[in-house]
Amino acid sequence: MRVVFLTHSYPSWPGDSCGAELAALARALMRRGIAVKVVAPGESPGTTQIDGVPVCWAGAHPRYGRLRDQDDVHQAWRRPGAWSTLLRVGRSLRVAAQRELAAGADLVHAHGCALAGLAAPAQVPLVLTVQGGDGALLRRSRVAATIGRRLLQRATIVTAVSRQIGDAIQTLAGRFVGPSQIHPMPVESRTFQWTRGGQGAVVMARLTPPARVDLALEASAILASQGHQLSLVIIGDGPSRLALEQKASRLGISALTRFVGDLTPDLARTHLVRADLLLITAQGESTTLPALEALVSGVPVVACWDSGGAVEVVPESGAGRLSLPSPEAVAENVLSILADRDRISIGRLVGEAWRARLAPDHVAQICAGWYRDAVAH
Repeated sequence: MRVVFLTHSYPSWPGDSCGAELAALARALMRRGIAVKVVAPGESPGTTQIDGVPVCWAGAHPRYGRLRDQDDVHQAWRRPGAWSTLLRVGRSLRVAAQRELAAGADLVHAHGCALAGLAAPAQVPLVLTVQGGDGALLRRSRVAATIGRRLLQRATIVTAVSRQIGDAIQTLAGRFVGPSQIHPMPVESRTFQWTRGGQGAVVMARLTPPARVDLALEASAILASQGHQLSLVIIGDGPSRLALEQKASRLGISALTRFVGDLTPDLARTHLVRADLLLITAQGESTTLPALEALVSGVPVVACWDSGGAVEVVPESGAGRLSLPSPEAVAENVLSILADRDRISIGRLVGEAWRARLAPDHVAQICAGWYRDAVAH
């Protein structure tokens, strides 16, 4: 079987973190004997091989020649002035995908609605995986919802990375996404180290208002007032960083709080190796990956009840807690985790289960079933 991966972003070199989960999935599919050709935006057209996977870079507008993450695509959708550029990128992807289909590919697997899905050629078997940020975009943008509804209805197989996104698809397009079509993207965890704990809490988020990092700061201040000195490492950057640094100063926890900015995944994991827990205070579906990366490292997670996809993966006891989105509730759940002497051993057991479920070879087996269903449809 020959499959075309359509995506807005893919690694440009071995070890590049951009789209690394797709690269791991592509390699795993090829190990199963499924030929994969990736089509992604590039600054200039051409075909290369990345870790043995052939990649067709579709020429695009220089500004959007390489879309680093979903946020780039979704922010562009919210700016009407950028729509013409997105359309040019989409046309380049569609032309490249049509070439691969004409050369004998059996189907297209589009990763994400906002660009890859819309670029998928019509009248061919299409597996469409709806990603984390897609759900929020489809709910908030009337234009995206109208276009997305048609796309979701014409796709042969629709899959989602979380149950919440599956429910949103059913609400928007009237299309049921069953349990067998819901699975997170793979995590290549072979290089992950188990946490040793001992150095407090970590927050991994883009520093914007929806991330609600101020909840983490306020919870830390409450703990400090009770005599619990919880170190807080905040990984990520964004327009709210200065205001958050000032708030940490006003709360008197500057000495306990470190803003380390954006880090590569490898550097971010060096903080997880020493973390006692991960705090997820954000709203939205983009919380799933940080939660999973913590869990596969054996790090317990405290997440808010309205933290989107994280709610589906964070346990309510043992290696996790689900909290009301208030500083007092978050602080109480942090103390509950820290008081559990077995948290490291329990976290490792949970982590081993997630490592097996998210292993690229396991996810590739699931994808292969979707492909067989799509071709036979």
